[in-house]
Amino acid sequence: MAAPLGGMFSGQPPGPPPPPPGLLAQASLLQATPGVPRTSNSTLVDELESSFEACFASLVSQDYVNGTDQEEIRTGVDQCIQKFLDIARQTECFFLQKRLQLSVQKPEQVIKEDVSELRNELQRKDALVQKHLTKLRHWQQVLEDINMQHKKPADIPQGSLAYLEQASANIPAPIKQT
Repeated sequence: MAAPLGGMFSGQPPGPPPPPPGLLAQASLLQATPGVPRTSNSTLVDELESSFEACFASLVSQDYVNGTDQEEIRTGVDQCIQKFLDIARQTECFFLQKRLQLSVQKPEQVIKEDVSELRNELQRKDALVQKHLTKLRHWQQVLEDINMQHKKPADIPQGSLAYLEQASANIPAPIKQT
């Protein structure tokens, strides 16, 4: 079973870090989601982590491995997964609310992020275009080489003797053995 994430890195106290000053309202939003009972110290992130651990535990639990009632196993796993998905949706909703608040309070920050994302996308697409152009030039060169090797009969001087001389010029001379 995986250990909780708090205290995982050196110098970090176990559990979630306290919210920065002035962000107490955000921490309370994270803790208090309407319609969901929570313990006094539990946060949405803690519940997401514990529900994920419960999902993982239900999949590797010895009770489910040795169980013979497949319907009971399926129901238990489905309940764990549904709880995880519900808490994940609540977490997503929390972050979307924060994003909305940010866009109202600091619209220039959202515009800067959008511009940065668009620049990154343009760079990625420019690199992709350059890659395709390189491949295109390569294949154009291959086609040119093939066309040079296989000249059309109209390009070759008329007459059977001239054609044979042209064709034999491309054949390597045999190596004499002594």
